Amino acid sequence: MNNLNSPLDDSNGPESPVRETIAIVGAGICGLCCGLALAKSGHQVTIYERDVPLPSGDPDDIFFSWTRRGASQFRHPHAFLAVMSNLLEEQFPDLMVEFFKAGARKIAFQDMLTDKLKEKYTPLPGDENLWLMMCRRATMEMVLRRYADKQPNLDIQSSTRVNAMISRSHQGSIEVMGLKIQKREAGAQEEKVYADIVIDAGGRNSKFKQWFRLAGAPVVSEQNSAEIVYYTRHYQFLPGNEEPPRSSKTRSAGDLGYLKYGVFPGDSGHFAVIICVPLHEKNLHSYVKDGEDFDRICSHIPGLKPWVDSTLSKATTASFGMGNIKTVWNHFVKNGTPLALNYFAIGDAALYTNPLYGRGCSTGIIHSHLLNRVFKNHDDPVERALVFDQWTERELRPIFKASLNEDKNGIKRAKAVLEGRSSNRTRGFKSQLGLAFGDALARASQEQIHVLRGALKTFNLMEKPGEFLKDWRIRLTILRYMLMGRNKNASNRIVPGPTRTEMLALMEDDKAA
Repeated sequence: MNNLNSPLDDSNGPESPVRETIAIVGAGICGLCCGLALAKSGHQVTIYERDVPLPSGDPDDIFFSWTRRGASQFRHPHAFLAVMSNLLEEQFPDLMVEFFKAGARKIAFQDMLTDKLKEKYTPLPGDENLWLMMCRRATMEMVLRRYADKQPNLDIQSSTRVNAMISRSHQGSIEVMGLKIQKREAGAQEEKVYADIVIDAGGRNSKFKQWFRLAGAPVVSEQNSAEIVYYTRHYQFLPGNEEPPRSSKTRSAGDLGYLKYGVFPGDSGHFAVIICVPLHEKNLHSYVKDGEDFDRICSHIPGLKPWVDSTLSKATTASFGMGNIKTVWNHFVKNGTPLALNYFAIGDAALYTNPLYGRGCSTGIIHSHLLNRVFKNHDDPVERALVFDQWTERELRPIFKASLNEDKNGIKRAKAVLEGRSSNRTRGFKSQLGLAFGDALARASQEQIHVLRGALKTFNLMEKPGEFLKDWRIRLTILRYMLMGRNKNASNRIVPGPTRTEMLALMEDDKAA
């Protein structure tokens, strides 16, 4: 996505033509990345965070002791996809050094290849950019906070509640001029702080939508439920043990229809296991809420069993869930008129997708980078709002739509399993062709490096979803796999594991035992 024709291009230099005072609400990953970029461009940035400051200590101390009530996903897995990793490395190479010192892992393209693919792998230009960084979110925020504290033009005020925005009506829009803030301490008085720009990085629970509604300018939102609940449990390898080998029979991520699962390697020998359960699977909900039952479910799935083996690893947290999972897009321009001037929502405050796909951090930094480019190239408040809205649609709408489609397909598969139907059967030639294409693509991605390379570019948000399918060589490869027959392709996609009925029976047997 980062090319000369894209708003993500940063070739015009680091400094903005005008130095402005900027107030950012929220010191999560998106707010910190945005603050770092804007401070580097010469603006004076203050970030207001309601939670307590970062405590001292190493990554384990931070993970187990830091209270982050304002970040609902704080203890759920995160990853920096290639688009985010490369942007940070280009802008702040010394920051990336700090991440690796803290134990973060770099997963390069060749690390994602199976043993068979590694035997015939020849590096191509651009492969070096296909990498992700893995570590716990607590470690991510720890490194970002400590780095931000050293930067000029950037100040973080923790334990500070934002009570309201300061605004007035202006030519059909709301002009935001500052914030009403209050320290979270006894006897603290509310203060007014004024800023040229207010940036909302307050996440999906941001209060600005409520304030805009009270001001008579409600935000219109697109909302679609993913119809799942998301559970996580963290583990750490016992001394002397390493990650188990992966194979087609022990995939560390997959979809059994009635649940999805995945392993997120972290820093310092830590890793997390996620299990996503459809809302209608009430019995499974009761199991995954309990730590011991969570482990029992994992022990019945071949791809997870070696990870949770008590002789190799130990659980470090309970099982905890996250509900109300949606795909949401908030609109801040209506009929060509900005809802607000000098106000910009970024990251989850503007739009978010199912966290199962791991795109939140990366779309947040893309959004922050877009905003930085807007400030460099435009100074009129109306023009800034409109251009930012247009660039957001251009760069993030395709990712949003792809996530929404994945949610809808997952809902269909889960309902088919519940009703005892095959999710591979559907009416209509077009639907059958789509399923056959998907199965052929999945198998080709596992067996052909050039197809996997293209698919990983989409996965890592290096290009818009489906862009790699314009490559004639990839299209011919997928066609060849389609001609081999769908049954063979579909069997290659199926993840080993018990059926829904078998899993429920196994759990009942475990309970009885």
